[in-house]
Amino acid sequence: MRCLRRWPACVEVSTSPAAAAQDLAGRGIVITRPREQAQALTALVKAAAGRPIAFPALEIVDAAESRELRTLIDRLDTYHLAVFVSPTAASRGLNMVRRRRAWPPGLKAAAVGKGSARELERLGVQDVLVPHAGADSEALLALPELADMRGRAVIIFRGAGGRELLGTTLRARGATVDYAECYRRTRPQSDVQALLRAWTLGEIHAVTVTSGEALRNLFDMLGTLGRHWLRKTPLFVAHERIAEAARELGIDAIVVAGASDEAMLHALFRYFAPPPVE
Repeated sequence: MRCLRRWPACVEVSTSPAAAAQDLAGRGIVITRPREQAQALTALVKAAAGRPIAFPALEIVDAAESRELRTLIDRLDTYHLAVFVSPTAASRGLNMVRRRRAWPPGLKAAAVGKGSARELERLGVQDVLVPHAGADSEALLALPELADMRGRAVIIFRGAGGRELLGTTLRARGATVDYAECYRRTRPQSDVQALLRAWTLGEIHAVTVTSGEALRNLFDMLGTLGRHWLRKTPLFVAHERIAEAARELGIDAIVVAGASDEAMLHALFRYFAPPPVE
């Protein structure tokens, strides 16, 4: 099994035509991000002379605005910290908030990763607490600001059925925690036959996956033939948890790239770089 450890989370990427021609020239890269989140990685792969192949393995839809969710939003002033677990949580959560009220000026915002922080800042929320490295609950929980949460009230904006580690740990540190579930993830209806034809023609050289749920959906959607191809194709994943799930599915070549689009591209560069000339 080939498994490369995590590369730096953010790198300088050359997009000049001369440099790009040597990076991913002609490589078919499957991008499984939800369609609304795939534009940045698609553009980076194109700029590096690769061929992005869109195959969304997740679809993001708004959660119903239940009475419970409306009540949480109406009493945002009572919280000390609002945590956003993803860029989608940031955009959809803030949109829900602003349909009902203004963002409380005294409410501190935290983001699990830099992508979520950038989305919050783009939408006008400043001074976001975010890990300098890493883009998961573990990285956020390692911040000294969250070490002692006694007497603190936290609201976590997330998708329905997300990981419990963040909330469980904050409660263990003394916080009261509520979840504002502002979107749902579903399995899309994607044309798997086109993907299988591309594999048969040798047009797919790598697959990128950024969540465990997307990996499970992809595996289920591909069927027997597609799973055979997937197990023989380099899989680039966002973090070690996805790599562990991929190993259990029998996938051979796994690269732990990092959560950002730049880190994913850098890992692709490193994997497909020609051997050094001796």
